[in-house]
Amino acid sequence: MGKDLRLYAKQTNTRLLIGGIALLFVVGDGLIYLFYGQRAALMGLTCLLASLLPLIIIWLILLLVEWIVKQADES
Repeated sequence: MGKDLRLYAKQTNTRLLIGGIALLFVVGDGLIYLFYGQRAALMGLTCLLASLLPLIIIWLILLLVEWIVKQADES
């Protein structure tokens, strides 16, 4: 009975990334709201979302490249 350690590592990395981003948004933006108010928290949320945009674009490009490589290997 063997376990797929690569799958486990991938799941763990995904969960850590999601947890870190959630922590940044909830705690970070929550502290901004607590100390500076609603308008500042909305601006902080806007800045956090804008800072994630380049990372999401890079991630999508890497997924596209991975898909192209898999398609090339099959043929």
